[in-house]
Amino acid sequence: MKLTFWGAARTVTGSTHLLETKQTKVFLDCGLYHGRRKEAEERNRSFPFHPREVDAVVLSHAHIDHSGNLPTFHRMGFNGPIYATAATVDLCEAMLKDSAFVQEKDCEFVNKRRRRRQLLQLAEDEGERACPLYTVEDAEATIPLFRSVELNADTPLAPGLTFRLGEAGHMLGSAFVIVEEKRGNHRVRLGFSGDVGRPGLPIIRDPATMPAVDYLILESTYGDRLHKPLEAVQDKLADVICRTAARGGKIIAPAFAVGRTQQLVLMIHELLEQRRIPSIPIYVDSPLAVDVTQVFRKHSYLFDEQTRRFLENGSDPFGFRLLRYVRDVEQSKALNDLRGPYLVISASGMCEAGRILHHLRNGIEDSRNTILITGFQAENTLGRKIVEKMPEVPVFGELMRLRAEVVKINELSGHADQHELVEWIRPLAQGLKTVFLVHGEDLQQRSLAQAIERAYGVPVRIPARGETFSLD
Repeated sequence: MKLTFWGAARTVTGSTHLLETKQTKVFLDCGLYHGRRKEAEERNRSFPFHPREVDAVVLSHAHIDHSGNLPTFHRMGFNGPIYATAATVDLCEAMLKDSAFVQEKDCEFVNKRRRRRQLLQLAEDEGERACPLYTVEDAEATIPLFRSVELNADTPLAPGLTFRLGEAGHMLGSAFVIVEEKRGNHRVRLGFSGDVGRPGLPIIRDPATMPAVDYLILESTYGDRLHKPLEAVQDKLADVICRTAARGGKIIAPAFAVGRTQQLVLMIHELLEQRRIPSIPIYVDSPLAVDVTQVFRKHSYLFDEQTRRFLENGSDPFGFRLLRYVRDVEQSKALNDLRGPYLVISASGMCEAGRILHHLRNGIEDSRNTILITGFQAENTLGRKIVEKMPEVPVFGELMRLRAEVVKINELSGHADQHELVEWIRPLAQGLKTVFLVHGEDLQQRSLAQAIERAYGVPVRIPARGETFSLD
């Protein structure tokens, strides 16, 4: 087998890894890269080979940085099966269409602003007009390629090549992948962690142990740090809501529509039941989050014990009196005219597209408001600029003063920290020949590499984009 890293190599987003044998070529993930706009455009719009050469995709989970470039890949010629868990298939149907719709609307908004400023003029014919990476029609054409796969079941990819999925505990439907090649009496097993979750996260089950493999592709998003205990999250969330409400402000929470939004809704539900926060309106302003929450309800068999108890007691964990789900555009716009206090949860989680940009545009310069960051913010994204509290940040290309309070709650991260990752690989460490670190920035990867080598003496590689390794 040959393994080439084309995405999430020395960076966090754009997960894409090419596995080759004599019989087949397979992608592990096909995600969107987020970063500097020009570089992201170039990476996402092109592939280093023709997509027709790839025979199949095995998808770890539905987050856009792992699945979001599938419509581009299909439009450019890929027509093979996309294997994923049933929950991931359902989530991708909603998420890829939403990704395309958001791109179309954001490009439309940007082009209107450019026309008003007369920046396009004749340059519009020279390709400077903003265009979506792919359209809703492209996304819809990709959905029939998906194939649902059960956890822990062997599925053939080619003669002598199979894969199986296991519970990764990162989000609903997330999985780690094991690919096995057999040539006579010789066997090679490659593990791909996808994104590894944390034990005890709300809603979803804990990550399972990966069976023994020879080589492991391991994420390293939080490879240099330790998370605080999950028990502290509710106290911190309650404090933020109470403090902002007391000064009449709005809490603006960028959140991934899949996973993080549902976690926040469940925790706010519990805080209200415990009367630890004031009875302020709560809005989930994301058509995607509305659709995704329905997918969560459909796949409730994947919930952890605590969330299942809500259902057993006849309660909806994702619905309560003060909560409103906003799908309509006009209703979304109307939220910006409301006086605080209220809390709005909106996508995207890294503030790169979608309705959250409009909420930030209307609330970022008001010191009464709070921007609540609950997930990892990749380098060069608007979310990272906000977390770093830059005095001015660009929203729709316009510099705005960051006057709102910024609060981070990292404890809800769906990514395991350094200790959790080192412990997760303990059962398979003895047989590992090499660990390849992906999905992380330089400091995180170097720190995790040292921790793994110190604990187990296993060689660790940090592949560059385009680097190829032979797996024997």
